[in-house]
Formats: sequence, C-alpha cells, structure tokens
Amino acid sequence: MTSLLWFRRDLRLDDHPALLEAARSGDVLGVFVADDKLLNGSGSPRRHFLAGCLTKLSESMGGRLMIAHGRPENVIPSLATKVGADTVHLSADYGPYGRKRDARVEDALRRKDIEMIATGSAYAVAPGRVRKPDGTPYAVFTPFHRAWSAHGWRGPAGSGGDVEWLDPEDLGPRFAVEKLSAAIPSDMTLPAPGEKAAQQVWSDFLEKAVADYDDERNRPDHPGTSHMSPYLKWGCVHPRTLLADLSKRRSVGAASYQRELGFRDFYGDILFHRPETLTVSADPVIDGLDWDSGKEADTRLEAWKTGRTGYPYIDAGLRQLMAEGWIHNRVRMGVASFLIKDLHLAWQLGAAHFMDHLVDGDIASNTHGWQWVAGAGAQASPYYRVFNPIAQGEKFDPQGDYVRRYVPELAGVAGKAVHRPWDLPDGMPKGYPAPIVDHAAERIETLRRWEQRPHSR
Repeated sequence: MTSLLWFRRDLRLDDHPALLEAARSGDVLGVFVADDKLLNGSGSPRRHFLAGCLTKLSESMGGRLMIAHGRPENVIPSLATKVGADTVHLSADYGPYGRKRDARVEDALRRKDIEMIATGSAYAVAPGRVRKPDGTPYAVFTPFHRAWSAHGWRGPAGSGGDVEWLDPEDLGPRFAVEKLSAAIPSDMTLPAPGEKAAQQVWSDFLEKAVADYDDERNRPDHPGTSHMSPYLKWGCVHPRTLLADLSKRRSVGAASYQRELGFRDFYGDILFHRPETLTVSADPVIDGLDWDSGKEADTRLEAWKTGRTGYPYIDAGLRQLMAEGWIHNRVRMGVASFLIKDLHLAWQLGAAHFMDHLVDGDIASNTHGWQWVAGAGAQASPYYRVFNPIAQGEKFDPQGDYVRRYVPELAGVAGKAVHRPWDLPDGMPKGYPAPIVDHAAERIETLRRWEQRPHSR
C-alpha cells in the first residue's frame, strides 16, 4: 500500500509521528506544496531559509521530496490519486489559515475516497488541549503553564530515516526549490538550514549555555540564547525533543528554557481560540487609542525600520534584524515599546515589519509578543508601562558591546557612554542621527492618551 505525507512545518525525519504513521502503510510519497497564499506573506529571509531546509530534507530522503506548486486542495488530491494512495498523513495545523486550508483539502480528498489523517502538531501540547476545569481557555500564562506542565507531553517519536520513499520522477515536473527562495542582501547572515544543523545548534546550547540561560537570556551582548527559533518555525526539530533533553537537567536555566517553550504553546493556544487577534487587539481598548498617522508618522516609522532613531540600543536591534533576520528577544521588547509608546504607532505596523524580515517569523508568537508589549493581549504588560530606551540599553548591554556590533557609527565610543552619544565631549559621532523624539516627553504623552482612552478594560 502507498500513502502520501504532506510536509508543512515539520521539515525533518526524526521525531515525526505523522511520518511514522504514513510508513506503516508501506511506501510513502513525501510532498511539500509551494502555496502562494503563504509564500507571498513571507519575507525574503524566511523564504530563503525555507528553501535551504527543503533542500536538506530532500537530501536526507535521497532526493525524493516532491515539491509541487499550486493550491493544496488541488495538488494533494491529484498527487494522492496518481500514486494510488488511500491515505494522506500530516501534522495538524492550528493557525487560522491552516485550519481552513486543511478543511478544504480534507473535503477534496473525501470526494476521492481518500482519508486524511492528522498526527501530532508543531507544539508540545496541541492548542485547545489545555483548558481550565470549566472547559474554557486560559488567558493568563502562569496558570496555563501550571496546567500545561501537569498535562505533560509524549516522549520523542522514533526515527523515520529508513522509510521507503516513492520516487516522484514519474509524477510530472517538480517545482524548483530555487523558485521558493528569495534574494537576500549579500551581507546578510542567516543560520545554517535543516534538521542536522538544528541538532548541532541545540547540542551546542545544551553543552555551553543552558545552565546559565535564566540570567544570560537577557544579555544581547552575550551568546546566551539557543537560536532555535528558526528551526522550531519550520519544524526542523520538535519542541518535544527539546523538552526531553531538558528533563534530564536540573538547572534553573533548563527550567527557564522549558518555560519559554510553554510560552510558545501558550501563544499558539491563544491564536487557536481567538483567530481574530491576528490583526486586532485582544483588548479592544488598545485599538481605540489615539494612534499617530500622516507624513510625520510615516517618517518616524521609516527611521524606526532602518535603525535611525538616535537611540543606540533601539537602532542596534533594528539593524540586527536587517543583518541577521533575527533580534534578541529582550531587544524585541525594547524596540516594540519604542514604536508603540515613543512614536505612538499601532503595534500592527511593527508586527508586520517583523514578519517581513524575521527568519523565525512565527505568526502566533510574533503577534502576541507585540500585543504583550502594547498592553493589548493576554496577560499583557500594562499599556502605561513604558520602557526607557536608554535605561534598557544600560541595563542589558552595560558595556555597549551589542550596540557597537551593529551600529558602526558608534564603534569608537568606549563603554556604556555609547548609550548616550549626545553627551560625548566631542559631540555626536559623525553620521549618527540625533534622537527623533524626546523619550521623557513621549512617555508623558503616552500616559495622557491612556488617561483619555474611550473606555476602560
């Protein structure tokens, strides 16, 4: 018997329950569908990394990955019929678009008497599974995390390295993986793609950094984070695999990292229950505030996007994004707060910019990370909490190493003085802009707008 495995956000062979289920039937046709609806919404770094991950996946399958282009509800039933597959296997997708897409595919398959079977998901615990005793979803992370931890998760599934893959050579032309990719700047540095790279990056983190993660994760000037987010985005590794390794360690750092994986599941759960929050605030008060628009607002937005705000810590983060397709998470909060509460621009503008450039752009985590800073989402930081862009830099980049790495105009400024270049004895270094706003004044303005909000939470 033959089955079809539809790869999506699970570009790996190890710890892949849907793959193992497909292999029970016999031969497997492995398929990835280049879906324009998703590709057109992905920035070039993410598409470039995806193409690399697919290339590595195909290599691990002996070159037998079928990449097809088109609407999944047309492509998947057609390919399943051609190879005589009676089942199509996949990992469940809980995102707003993915759920609707999969329903269309399942309906099309049903009309051809082909069964669609979903096994596993991109999460340690599938969205919707962890609920309050009364059956309603959690809106606050801490009780969710307690229930999530108590619920637990399965151990890693076995390896799919010995699957008998069907050769797609006779199924028509394959969509060239190069067409999936997108050009990135020649000086942009992205992580190595694929499952083996993910395993190596994770192994290095466990060996060198996980024990100190609880403290070091807040220091963008230090190599204290795992850099696993791009691999989790495309499923080159499953969080269940990471959790199994963390369970063997008793450090505070390991527990802290487990908590961060819980946040990933939490944000996926929120979006599952409230898909409208992809574009609107979970708390409608936030969208009803007075947000700036017009020519001056557009100019400030462009200065923010290009890392030309005149606040070194903020500019370093935004330039890191353009250079690497990634920003340290602590800095993400700082640059988000600056856009929302110093420039008075809606969080949706910043979230969209991040999704255009992040190699790890996960729609649930990105959306609700931004809503957290805006005071708009579940267990959000209060809107009236305003990060000081200077103090944040002095606290988390105390010697200025992070700023100097990404802001070359300030590379010659020693120590923490880099965070206040306007106070240098010789004046502002050549080429670096003056602050585009006065933080103290904009903080007062933020609080004024909050006090004048149309209605309370």
